[in-house]
Amino acid sequence: MGKKQPKKIKKKLLDKYRLVILNENTFEERLSLKLTRLNVFVVVTFSSILIIVFTILFIAYSPLKEYIPGYSSTALKKRATELSFKTDSLQQVLAMNSTYLGSIKKVLKGDVTSEELNRDSIAEATKLEISEVDLNPNRADSLLREKIDKEDKYSLFESATSVTNFVLFPPVTGVISEHYSLKDKHYAIDIVVAKDTPIKATADGSVVFAEWTASTGYVIILEHSYGLISIYKHNATLTKRQGDLVKAGEVIATSGNTGELSTGPHLHFELWSDGYPINPTNFIDFE
Repeated sequence: MGKKQPKKIKKKLLDKYRLVILNENTFEERLSLKLTRLNVFVVVTFSSILIIVFTILFIAYSPLKEYIPGYSSTALKKRATELSFKTDSLQQVLAMNSTYLGSIKKVLKGDVTSEELNRDSIAEATKLEISEVDLNPNRADSLLREKIDKEDKYSLFESATSVTNFVLFPPVTGVISEHYSLKDKHYAIDIVVAKDTPIKATADGSVVFAEWTASTGYVIILEHSYGLISIYKHNATLTKRQGDLVKAGEVIATSGNTGELSTGPHLHFELWSDGYPINPTNFIDFE
């Protein structure tokens, strides 16, 4: 019984059939095919495989793949790449802005360590004796100096304005009630003036800060050339906003008595150079 079953299945697969296509009206034979079940199974299977392979290739190499879950479009990949570059750039900008805002915060608080202020002592400790330095120019140095001298001699253009031509103007004139003092950590001078006296920009620059603070009232900070920053505190009003460009001598605020640390109408004026406070009276005559 077990041997007859495979023979029966084989016979069914190999039994021949005739597929005839007739004209319905005349019963004329149009097409005749001899088939077996095995032939039909093989043809159908092979055709299905071809259709599946063709469909996969067509979708994989055509825009239709964008509509299949799991595939990403070319435009989406391009957009993702652009966003990746922008993200990297924004991270760099944020890092720079964070550093810059940190320095502004440092200037506003006057938070400078003694080590930073005593730069001269550090330089003094590392200074070499003059006898230890060979000051005789070598041949390469002499050739370079001669080349630079010739370029300057025959240059058709004048050099840019030097630092020596950078002049600072007094923001106000008046009596100094408290002087600049590193010992007392008073990195500014206080100038007594009448209320609502115009406060002027000490040099050309741009406004990097113009806001109210609880301790120093209305504060405005200008950024100038050569790493110089000027600060004006305890103002009654501000006439400029952050981002504005100002000229030397232009009115930027009016004097007042604002802020918890103010004891009367005056201007608290600071000068910072490359992140370090400097004495304004060394460069400006306020009286």
